[in-house]
Amino acid sequence: MGCADFKSRVLGVVKEIPKSSFLTYKQVAQKAGSPKAFRVVGNILNKNKDCDIPCHRVVRKTGFIGGYNLG
Repeated sequence: MGCADFKSRVLGVVKEIPKSSFLTYKQVAQKAGSPKAFRVVGNILNKNKDCDIPCHRVVRKTGFIGGYNLG
């Protein structure tokens, strides 16, 4: 599994989060196949510039919004 594969899986997971729902960075990492890579998920989303990926639907474990790009 390469970095590009994991990034694609992360973006795919986030793209599928329904409106009015959210996941934590850890939940996204788990669904993408690397449960301990929640910091990597944060870094991937922070660098994302694709407006079709709803990064605002991924939150910290405390429920607060993390530092996502463009918003």
